[in-house]
Amino acid sequence: MHIPEVHMTDDNSLSIDKFREMDYQSVKKYNIPVGLLMENAGLNLARLTASFISRSDKILIGIGTGNNGGGGLVAARRLAGWGYKVFLHLPDKNLKVLPKQQLERALAFGAKIKSIEDPAIFVDAYLGFSQRLPLTNDLLEITGKVNKLNCKKISLDIPTGFNKDTGELVFKPDIILTLAAMKTELAPLLHQAQIFIADLGLPHAIYNEFGINPIPEFDESGIVECKQ
Repeated sequence: MHIPEVHMTDDNSLSIDKFREMDYQSVKKYNIPVGLLMENAGLNLARLTASFISRSDKILIGIGTGNNGGGGLVAARRLAGWGYKVFLHLPDKNLKVLPKQQLERALAFGAKIKSIEDPAIFVDAYLGFSQRLPLTNDLLEITGKVNKLNCKKISLDIPTGFNKDTGELVFKPDIILTLAAMKTELAPLLHQAQIFIADLGLPHAIYNEFGINPIPEFDESGIVECKQ
């Protein structure tokens, strides 16, 4: 898969808080269902994950109870549907409505609830842009364990435990797939991780409303790699 590159500028990036509002306004003003945004995020996550591994490799996805977990479950379903071996770590099975539906679909496609120790790649879909710090003791223990896995690690949108004020990381990914636009708080991480941006299917008008340029390269693959 060819993934085009874009360079981060003040004209194509925004803060996490601004993105939270942009996401909300997209749903409210343009009648974009949250489930559709979840599908778009998860499909692009699946495509990016597949680009780093072979068909015989095992994939472990850490799933949270909210929409970030839902995106991870969409990726699980797509990857399982493509023939990959997909395993799910669910520390809390009390999922919200949309993620619960996505879990049922992923399991029907062949994903398995099992925390394996030898994945070729680990996907962090525990918490997204609405996460609150500090992490619970359970999540601190979980992130400590997955940090030690001998494999590539991807975070969906914002790494679990990321402190947007200090830049401190709890989970330490090699790769980040952030959504719709580059986040200014992630810029310092460009020196230690590959950062990609996924097309969520938002209209150009919403980018303009928030004073940033849409990413025209999305039409090539739905994913771009952000460079300094």
